[in-house]
Amino acid sequence: MIDKQQTIKNFVELEGVGLHSGAEVKVVFKPAPEHHGIKFCRTDLPNQPCVAADARFVTDTARSTTLEQNGAKVQTVEHLLAAVVGLGIDNLLIEINAAEMPILDGSAIGFVTALESAEILTQDAEREYFVVEEEIRFYDAEKDAEILLLPASDYRLTVMVDYNSTVLGTQHATLSKIDHFKAEIANCRTFCFLHELEHLHKNNLIKGGDLSNAILLADRPVTQPELDSLAEILGKKKVTVNKQGVLSNTDLHHQNEPARHKLLDVIGDIALVGVRIKGQIIASKPGHFTNTAFAKQIQQHIKKQKAAKKIPKYDPSIPPVKDTMQVQEWLPHRHPFLMVDKIIELNENRIVGVKSIAFNEACFVGHFPNNPVYPGVLIIEGMAQTGGILALSHMDEPSNYWTYFLKIEEAKFKNKVVPGDTLIFMMELIEPIRRGLVQMRAAAYVGNTLVAEATLMAQLAKKS
Repeated sequence: MIDKQQTIKNFVELEGVGLHSGAEVKVVFKPAPEHHGIKFCRTDLPNQPCVAADARFVTDTARSTTLEQNGAKVQTVEHLLAAVVGLGIDNLLIEINAAEMPILDGSAIGFVTALESAEILTQDAEREYFVVEEEIRFYDAEKDAEILLLPASDYRLTVMVDYNSTVLGTQHATLSKIDHFKAEIANCRTFCFLHELEHLHKNNLIKGGDLSNAILLADRPVTQPELDSLAEILGKKKVTVNKQGVLSNTDLHHQNEPARHKLLDVIGDIALVGVRIKGQIIASKPGHFTNTAFAKQIQQHIKKQKAAKKIPKYDPSIPPVKDTMQVQEWLPHRHPFLMVDKIIELNENRIVGVKSIAFNEACFVGHFPNNPVYPGVLIIEGMAQTGGILALSHMDEPSNYWTYFLKIEEAKFKNKVVPGDTLIFMMELIEPIRRGLVQMRAAAYVGNTLVAEATLMAQLAKKS
C-alpha cells in the first residue's frame, strides 16, 4: 500500500456532456501540491471559485451528488471521485467550465484513462489514513438502507442491491482490494429503469442521457408504441429489448454490472470523507443520500478520534519533567494555593501538568459539605499555573518573571471533579508570545474525560 501522497504529472483535458443538463463540458485536470486535496474550480464563473471534495459541502443527492461552496456548484462528481480513489490520487485541481461533470459512458473508465495518461506522480508528504478501530453504522429507516464500516487492514467494499425487480433481482458486488478498481469496477455503467426514464424526461432531466452512457432496463413488458416513443426521446431510429430486459441489446460488462456500479458510487461518495480509509464497507441498498450521510458520520468519527489522540496520557511510573519541588522553583504559589503537582510534558508550544485531588483539600470544607466537588475556579487556576510554566519556559531567567492573569474566555465545565480524581491540565499556545502577552488554549481531563476547557491570556512581567 502506498504511504505517500500522489498527484498527476501533466495537464490533461477531457470533454463531454452533462447527464442532466445536456451541456457541453470541458474539464482540465492539473497537478496539485501536497495536502491540497481534490478541488473543483468553476472557470466559467467570476473569480473562478473552487469547491472542495468534502462531504460538508453536499447540497443535493437526487440522482447524483452535488457540491456547493464559495457560490459555486458542481454536480455528478461521484464517478470522477471513484476514479481518483481507485488510482490513488490525493491532490488534484479540476477546472470545469460548467456546473456538471461530463457523464462520458456512465462509468469511471473515461476518467481513469485520462488521469493515467497524465501520469501518476508520487509526492514527498505522508498520506493520511483513517484506521477503523470500531464498527461505524448508518441506517436510513425510510429507505431501509444500511452501511457498516468495519476494521480491516486495507480498503474493501461489498454492496447488495435489491430493487424488487424481475430484471435485476438481488445483486451483490465485492471489491477485495482498491488496487483492483480499474479492472473490476471502473467500466461499470450507471443504469436506469424505463419507468424512471419516463419520469426524468417529463421533469426536464437527463438531457444528456443516451443509450451510450447508461444501461436502460425494462422491468415490465413494453409495447411497440412505447418503444417508438422511447426511441424518439433518445434520438434513435429504433429501440429493442433483449431477453435480459436491457434496451437495444447493450452488452453488459459483467452479469452484476448494476451492483458493481453501485459499489463505484459508494467509493466516489465516501471519497468526500477527505482521507484514505483502512477498513471494510458493507452497504445494503446504498444511494447517494445514504453514502454522503455516512461520509459525514465518518468525518465526525475521525474528528472525535483525533481529539481522543490529543488527550495526554499520565503514567505515574514515568519520571516527570518537573516534580513538585521544581515546579515551586518557577512558580511563586505555595500551599494551599499551588494547584499543579508536577509537569509530565513540556515543549515549545505545549505543556501537560498533573494535580491529584485529595479529600483533605481545604476547599472541600465548604464546597460542599457531604458533597465534595472540586471548584471550577480552582480548575481554571490549575490551568493558569500550568500555562505559566509554559510561558516562563520561553524566558532566559524564568524565576525573574511574574505571570499575571488577564483574561478568561469560552470557559466551559463539562464534568465534576471529586476526591480521588487526578486532573490532567493540557495547555497549548495559540500564537507565539509577543511583548509578554501569552494566549493559550486550555483543557482539563480526568482520564479520557474532558472536564473543563477555556482560552486564557496572561502577561509576563519582569520582577522589580
